[in-house]
Amino acid sequence: MGVWRKWIFPIIRLLVFSIIAVALVKLAFFPDASEEAAPAEPTGTVSESIVTVERGSVINDVLVDGSIVADPAAEAKAPLAGDILELRVGSGATVGKGDVIAVVRKEIVQDPVIDVNEETGEETVTDRAPLYRTEEVTAPVAGVVSALPVVKGQVVEIGDTVASIAPPTFSVTGTIAPEEQYRLQEKPTEAAVEVVGGPGSFTCTNLTISVPLAGSAPEGGDDLGGGETAAGATVRCAVPGDVTVFSGLTGTISMPGGSAEDVLVLPVTAVKGNSQEGSVWLMGDDGEPVETPVGLGLNDGSIVEVSGIDEGASVLEFIPVDDPTDVGAGDGCIEEPDGTVFCDDGTIEG
Repeated sequence: MGVWRKWIFPIIRLLVFSIIAVALVKLAFFPDASEEAAPAEPTGTVSESIVTVERGSVINDVLVDGSIVADPAAEAKAPLAGDILELRVGSGATVGKGDVIAVVRKEIVQDPVIDVNEETGEETVTDRAPLYRTEEVTAPVAGVVSALPVVKGQVVEIGDTVASIAPPTFSVTGTIAPEEQYRLQEKPTEAAVEVVGGPGSFTCTNLTISVPLAGSAPEGGDDLGGGETAAGATVRCAVPGDVTVFSGLTGTISMPGGSAEDVLVLPVTAVKGNSQEGSVWLMGDDGEPVETPVGLGLNDGSIVEVSGIDEGASVLEFIPVDDPTDVGAGDGCIEEPDGTVFCDDGTIEG
């Protein structure tokens, strides 16, 4: 047993450590040739996304973000020049349409009476009492007298504001982008309105789409209830009297732009153009896309009605985008394999 402990076991441990050391040296400095990684080579392919012309339905509702605004006050104006003879109401009073707010009096000076004595030729001038003409200032709408900027006896001119009447009515107003107006083939006269935190959907009437005239200033400044903004045209319609709303509420105006069923449709991403006429890239027999003109109909923002192309035809899902760095030989330029372009005028584009 002493021989094993003194000679055999130490020799075995020495051999094991030597084998481990040799293995580590080999792994570190002499790797297997078969384990060398092969150079990376591209294996993927780039393919165009294709869609098929199919039949479907298009519901063309144009949505606009809107706000509830109080209708602007109407002005009751003086119908003639004169002085305020009488004020029938005060500020804050509730009036109906046609109610008398004030009376304006105009003094009409009469020519004096001249008597001539036939014997002496002496003239006698007698002044006559003036005549007065009165006119009533009436409320143009029903509502509350929100302003009364005149007092009894004050002199006014024709057209001066005698009172402002704030109606108890509201409107929904919003801004529609110019390109969205293409989707409205016929201007609607009413729209569906959904108010956030308010009543359920209701129909607003007397819908108008107004565009500012060149050089005109927006009426009412930044107020949405005033007029148009530079972002587009203003949509405005009247809230029914039996619907309870408050100024400042927000909501959505949904304007009907028509609908079409069982028509040929494509995603809007596959069509160049927005209204009436456009183009798609039809896949040819050789597998290459060819730009093809089509007619365009209703558009719901996701799909568009098309005509002039067969059902089942394959087209590019996304219209091609021209590469601004792709310069052809016809322009006097040559593109090298590394992407550098040399032109005849001595310029180099990289």
